[in-house]
Amino acid sequence: MERFLCIHGHFYQPPRENPWLEAVEIQDSAYPYHDWNERITAECYAPNTASRKLDGNGRIVEIISNYARISFNFGPTLLSWMEKYSSATYEAILEADRQSIKWRSGHGAALAQVYNHIIMPLATRRDKQTQVQWGIRDFEHRFQRFPEGMWLAETAVDTETLEVLAEEGISFTILAAHQARGVRRIGGARWHDVSGSRIDPSRGYLSQLPSGRSITIFFYDGPISQAVAFEKLLSSGEQFASRLMSGFSGHRNHPQLVHIATDGETYGHHHQFGEMALGHALNHIEGNGLARLTNYGEYLELHPPTHEAQIIENSSWSCVHGIERWRNNCGCNSGGNNGWNQQWRQPLRDALNWLSKQLAVCYEEGVSGYLDDPWVVRNEYIAIMLDRSEENVAAFLLRHSLRPLDEGATERVLCLLEMQRHAMLMYTSCGWFFDELSGLETVQIIQYAGRALQLAERYSIQNIEDEFLERLEQARSNITEQGSGADIYARYVKPAMIDLIEVGAHYAVSSVFEDYGDEIDIFSYRAFREDFLILHSGQMQLAVGRIFIRSSITRKADRLSFCTLYFGGHALNCGVRSFLGEDAYLAMKDEVVTAFNAVDFAAIIRLMDTHFDTHNYSLRDLFRDEQRHILNSIIAGTLQDFEDKFTSLYENSRALMGFLQETGMPVPHRFMTTAETALNLQLQKLFTAESVDRERIKAVVTELRDWNVAIDTVALEFTIRRRLEGSMAELLENPENADLLSEVILLVKAIASLPMDVNLWQPQNMFWALLHSRSSETTLSGEETDRKDTSWIETLRALGEQLYFNIDAQLVTRGDV
Repeated sequence: MERFLCIHGHFYQPPRENPWLEAVEIQDSAYPYHDWNERITAECYAPNTASRKLDGNGRIVEIISNYARISFNFGPTLLSWMEKYSSATYEAILEADRQSIKWRSGHGAALAQVYNHIIMPLATRRDKQTQVQWGIRDFEHRFQRFPEGMWLAETAVDTETLEVLAEEGISFTILAAHQARGVRRIGGARWHDVSGSRIDPSRGYLSQLPSGRSITIFFYDGPISQAVAFEKLLSSGEQFASRLMSGFSGHRNHPQLVHIATDGETYGHHHQFGEMALGHALNHIEGNGLARLTNYGEYLELHPPTHEAQIIENSSWSCVHGIERWRNNCGCNSGGNNGWNQQWRQPLRDALNWLSKQLAVCYEEGVSGYLDDPWVVRNEYIAIMLDRSEENVAAFLLRHSLRPLDEGATERVLCLLEMQRHAMLMYTSCGWFFDELSGLETVQIIQYAGRALQLAERYSIQNIEDEFLERLEQARSNITEQGSGADIYARYVKPAMIDLIEVGAHYAVSSVFEDYGDEIDIFSYRAFREDFLILHSGQMQLAVGRIFIRSSITRKADRLSFCTLYFGGHALNCGVRSFLGEDAYLAMKDEVVTAFNAVDFAAIIRLMDTHFDTHNYSLRDLFRDEQRHILNSIIAGTLQDFEDKFTSLYENSRALMGFLQETGMPVPHRFMTTAETALNLQLQKLFTAESVDRERIKAVVTELRDWNVAIDTVALEFTIRRRLEGSMAELLENPENADLLSEVILLVKAIASLPMDVNLWQPQNMFWALLHSRSSETTLSGEETDRKDTSWIETLRALGEQLYFNIDAQLVTRGDV
């Protein structure tokens, strides 16, 4: 009988966007990357777009996408981030789905996902429908086709969830084997108990639903999936392939499907080089004809279910207690925190459920008289979430409003729809998954609740925030200092809330450091400069202006006036308020300018207190990324002074250090610290210089080795990698530039001399593209040598060798040798 193999990767990250800025702010824990989305993209999502096939000597013979050969789903919120911040990876994922359609009988590898990863059995039917419809529409927008299957967050399921999937046209979903209760042949009378993971996972099963609809369920192989995720199976591609093949049985007489499902991050993030093990296993199985690689849609078309299954209601793949992990202290946690409990889960769930009901009432009452059907419009709101252009928003409101909406009504409707979006986001499953109420993921969902409350404030007939906090008070942290959920709300949510004044303050404070021009986007806001004056007096600067700020999300807007006095360094005072009219603005402007010209800075402070009252701001009030950028600028000079002093101290002390070392006397620690700092700085500068001095690099490395001091591998590796990627990008643009090619190989050879590893993944991809470009395909084979000299060809081949390619294998593949 035929053997089919399908590997499913669930690629997902919890939403990390600041709910007020709609952007992921810098996360220092992800260093040297900007944030964890960027880091995990570099470690996992991108590498799986270009997995290496190696020869027996570990050299690259082919680069191919893993995604096209497996089944996968990406969280819509993750893809939204990736489209903006890692567009090459995003496009490669879409292309992999298109490729899989060609390979798999018209069936794509990609599956949709419930929109923001909520636990579906714990949601109302209305919320279930929104999650599924948003997930489908997001998928259609990106992959340009209807999804055949849909991934359920944590594979959490109940019959109502399956009904909603089937109602929306979804053909199949994936569950764990322990979520099956009974099976029987279609048309048979007797159900067979298969609870306890006793179901045969090698076929698809039909689930006949009470409505008369049906949906296919694939129950993945649990033991193999568990081995991939937790038993280091990815340490060897051949070992992985062997374990996958062990899932087939000679006792079955039907076309078998061995399929597994794990977090996609397993392949590269959780397990370094896991994407290579995956690629190697796929190559080994397919290359040796051990099984036919497939995806669920193709297998379902070829072999429709012959059996039906019953599910265990309210079950999931990651909680042995069903779905209690997301509402109770069931004992499931991430481990490592003995003595902690998760009793906070239930009161948090109860508080959010109460809030959701209040927000529903607020929404219905708030849009009454404006929208034709509030809940249909909420389901359709994904159209705006995907395209917030003026034209699309206007067309959407025209379609769904009962009458033309003026500016105030437009703002009202958009605010209330945004409130409902955050009412969805606050149920993201990660908020309950981990151990502690004050953890990042839980604080994130409470911030979503806070944003929903803020949006509801103008349209609710009662103060629901106070009642919400009373309920949140019942959730208690394991960390005494963190207190209750209400304390956490006060500590992490309230200070994060911003309005248009805070956005204006960000503009005003940064205006003495940045030239914004007439218009500038500040995250999810747009600022229009209407008047601006900046004056200088030594280090002192005075900026006075009037701006119009508008939210790109809700269209809420305000005109603001500001005054910023910068003393130099990090000392700054700023006042911002809503515009009080032209006369008041001009009077303020004239007074502060007069005082500045008179060098009466104390008077300016008094005037700012008079005109702006308590609306005073400083560098502390900048949004985190701009704050970091400006502070780096401020300290740049001081850092340079430190660097010069360290370098001078080392150069002046090096001979003495050598003498001490020769006599056998331990070199004082402060000398060694100075050497480590100075030499690492030298390496950084050598790899950022216009041209690479390979001999000097070797000399510095030798000194580091002689003094037995460490290289700052994290910072240096990141610097070198970016430098090489930039040089390779230039070479791709101008592949016939022999000087540029020589410079690249010099850089690669310099890297090879370092006692550290540099991630060559992207440079290798670039070389692969260069190798298969028209200009190099002919020359590498020795053709058209009249156009290129032999040294250029040999240098290109040498570059491939340095980047660990089997160049001869490429030529054989093309028939050139």
